[in-house]
Amino acid sequence: MEISASTLYARIGRWVLFFVAAAASFSGYYQKWHFGEADMPGDHARASFESMVDGTAYRPYVYRQLIPTLANWTDRAVPAGIKSALLAQQSTDEPFLSAISSSPTANKPEYFFRYVVVYGLTFLFAWLAVFAMHLVCAAVGLSRAAAVLAPVILILLVPYIQSIGGFFYDYAELAFLALAVWIALKFEWWVLIPVAALGEWNKESFVLIVLTLYPLIRLRRSRVAALAAIAVLCGVCLAVYLPVRMRFAQNPGGTVELQWMDQLRFLAHPREFLFATEETYGVRMLRTCTVLPMALLVWTIWRAWKRLPIAMRRHALIAAAINIPLYLLFCYPGELRNLSMLYVVLLLCIAANLDDALKARETATA
Repeated sequence: MEISASTLYARIGRWVLFFVAAAASFSGYYQKWHFGEADMPGDHARASFESMVDGTAYRPYVYRQLIPTLANWTDRAVPAGIKSALLAQQSTDEPFLSAISSSPTANKPEYFFRYVVVYGLTFLFAWLAVFAMHLVCAAVGLSRAAAVLAPVILILLVPYIQSIGGFFYDYAELAFLALAVWIALKFEWWVLIPVAALGEWNKESFVLIVLTLYPLIRLRRSRVAALAAIAVLCGVCLAVYLPVRMRFAQNPGGTVELQWMDQLRFLAHPREFLFATEETYGVRMLRTCTVLPMALLVWTIWRAWKRLPIAMRRHALIAAAINIPLYLLFCYPGELRNLSMLYVVLLLCIAANLDDALKARETATA
């Protein structure tokens, strides 16, 4: 099929825009949290980079094994000479990857190459997430401009949403969530099987995301067939999760961490949700969980809600019914990245608002 020069240029431009947006988002996340390694921003003793790739992290963090396992496999497959040459280059005045040169962990021979792999995979998942979100917007029928701009806006918001904490598997989770929604909208349910398996390997809560796909699968299948499809996909997730759970059964920690008392204490101190600040992209600003950002978020959803297709609204309601109670019970106060099951809903609300604004502008200039 022939492609015109203007179409080819537009496609290349989209790839470049998505690349730059993903790079900026990843840079904002990495500057803020790194990979939880010791003596760096985001230092997280229970889920540090070292403990994640070594398999000694606390549960439930250690269950999130997709990227650490890929890093370990790649480390074993690559010849020692290549890794030594890269590490030697990293020690020069012009390091192989200057962004990681300040991390003591990244400069240790036993972790260096795995650190580079995790760094690269995390960025690639951020890039994939932008494309996947673009496909979701297009599948819902939004305008081309909104379908391009909304994913860029959301991926740039991710470091801001990663308030209180952020982890390398967050981008992979967003990518698999968006891919799952797109596939459920466009293809038969069984195409979701590899996405369900990889998404579960990345984070154990993906089985709950599968439940939210029922209204989308129901578009092409009967109620019984859609429920059966969800049951099979949940079975795939459990088949991935249970061996991982058994492997790390002796690690410290537990399946979940109860945080509801912390949530109550958070609500009892108004200053935390009125004026708390945090640095993102090198700029100190209000945390996502404070009143003004939350008001903007609510306004964004309220203005766009009726524009969403009925199936997507049902998906959103199921996601909210699952995610919000779990957030209040098991997540640290203000850590809104743990409402990740609602990312696609936010994406479509942003896109719908952009769509309305673009159409209003066209009408005004006509």
